[in-house]
Formats: sequence, C-alpha cells, structure tokens
Amino acid sequence: MINIQKYNNGDVYEFKKSHPCGGKNWKMIRQGVDCKLECTTCKRIILIPRVQLPKKIKKTLYYAENPE
Repeated sequence: MINIQKYNNGDVYEFKKSHPCGGKNWKMIRQGVDCKLECTTCKRIILIPRVQLPKKIKKTLYYAENPE
C-alpha cells in the first residue's frame, strides 16, 4: 500500500539539503502531479514531482491556517 502524505498550499517545509542560497525552508505554492515550491530565503521557485517530495522533506515547520 502506498502512503500518500497530504500537502497543503502555504505549508512550509525544511529540506534535508540546502539550496545554493543557503536556505533550507520551502513554501508550498501549488500541489498536483508536480509540486511548486518557493524558497523562503531567495524566493526562487522550483517544480518537484510529487513522488520525490517525501524523500526531500526533513520536517514540516509551519502548517497553513486555511488549506485550500
């Protein structure tokens, strides 16, 4: 059975590896087959396939108050 984690817009995640700018925190902008994330340090936007996201996330730092 596949364990699918629920991701919400506005959640902030800490990644295992740091971004070249030095930031490790990413904010979820959009989820779907690909997840769009924004670096909280330099505001760079990346797309990551949803199946690869659990391997990259270390922990959830902030949950969105009103998930869409």
